[in-house]
Amino acid sequence: MNAPDNRNARAYRGYALTQVPPEDEELTHVGPGTPGGELFRRYWQPVALASKLGDVPLAVRILGEDLVVFRDLEGRVGVLHRHCCHRGASLEFGIVSQRGIRCCYHGWLFDVDGVILETPGEPPESPIRHTASQGAYPVCEFGGLVFAYMGPPGSVPPFPYFDTYEQPDNRLIPFSLWHPCNWLQLHENMMDPVHAVFLHTRVVGVQLTEAWGAMPEYDFRATPNGMMYITAKRWDDYVWIRSNHTILPNFGHTAALWEDGDAERLFTRASVTRWAVPIDDTHTVVFGVRHFNPNVDPKGYGNEAEVGEDMIDFMGQTGNRPYGERQRDPGDWDAQVSQRPIAIHALEHRGRTDKGVIMLRRALRDRIRGIARGEDPHPHVPADGSPIRTYTHDTVLWAPRGEDGDDRRRLRELANRVTDIVTGFDELAIAERQDRIERELSGLSCRRKTP
Repeated sequence: MNAPDNRNARAYRGYALTQVPPEDEELTHVGPGTPGGELFRRYWQPVALASKLGDVPLAVRILGEDLVVFRDLEGRVGVLHRHCCHRGASLEFGIVSQRGIRCCYHGWLFDVDGVILETPGEPPESPIRHTASQGAYPVCEFGGLVFAYMGPPGSVPPFPYFDTYEQPDNRLIPFSLWHPCNWLQLHENMMDPVHAVFLHTRVVGVQLTEAWGAMPEYDFRATPNGMMYITAKRWDDYVWIRSNHTILPNFGHTAALWEDGDAERLFTRASVTRWAVPIDDTHTVVFGVRHFNPNVDPKGYGNEAEVGEDMIDFMGQTGNRPYGERQRDPGDWDAQVSQRPIAIHALEHRGRTDKGVIMLRRALRDRIRGIARGEDPHPHVPADGSPIRTYTHDTVLWAPRGEDGDDRRRLRELANRVTDIVTGFDELAIAERQDRIERELSGLSCRRKTP
């Protein structure tokens, strides 16, 4: 039954809609002591591109904290509070030393763990060096990124290593993308597959491939370590089934960028690994690595030379284009940043296409409250130290339309069967899992069933 037409009541309502409710602080605020901030501080977070560490310290702001990142002359990386614990001078003007960093103001020398090594202006018997320390965080380097763990020092989790890093002939190219808005409106875009139909294809033109413009059947699933979206769309005699996978709080894998849907591909994996890292409540840097390998990009559309600091090799991911161009051909950056510095959830009119966003917000809220209750924030980390299993993939199968005329139902059924296979063999070793999934998916192809 259609809703009654109440156009007059809905028209010219600007005056009635001028009051802006507050943002959802539980999900969007990340500073020290906030519920969301406590969540983020239980996970390793990228804080810098390793290539930015030269002969002077790098000043950064992460989770509302002012920090410096540096590599000392022994090659060790430190992530320290920016203001010297002596008199507050900024260590961004510190001197990178053989071991640690030296404050320019009075020469105090700090090791990468914040331990004071020297206080040269103090008398030798001064106890300061043995009682005070500079704030510091544990560090790991991987894939050209510097990671820090900013949580309780007695609860440092294992560094996360994902199965997609082990794709054959895989090259990882690091990048960072700056955004003047809250982290959540960037991250939840990963669980909004329908936006790609319109923003990337139908509204202003094809930004990736034409196949993105086909309206999919879509669904969402919780996984043992997060959630995934599932889309299935028809492209001539092929069906393209795709999943992005996110792990709480802010990690995500993006599947292929330039899939044409015109040839069978069984189980291609991530093209982008990324973290939406809050600088503070109203600024975010997306750190990540682009995956370059012949499986995820067989036609070679990607360009490694266009990946790096505030740049990546597909359109619309930065604000670096002229404003007029961005108005005429907006991308993800424009759509997400323009939602306000912090998107106001209370003003949204969410529909069926927003199911994934709703699920993600609910999962984040549950995890934030679980942290407050003392629950384990890392249930997804394998106990044996093996790579974390992920489910991002593209599967293209030859599957012409059936005779019953109900192709949408067929798409949904095929998507469910593919997803059951992709999520069904976590107990296997990585290479064995890949082979088993490909064999099972191959059996779904109608081409292989044709006599």
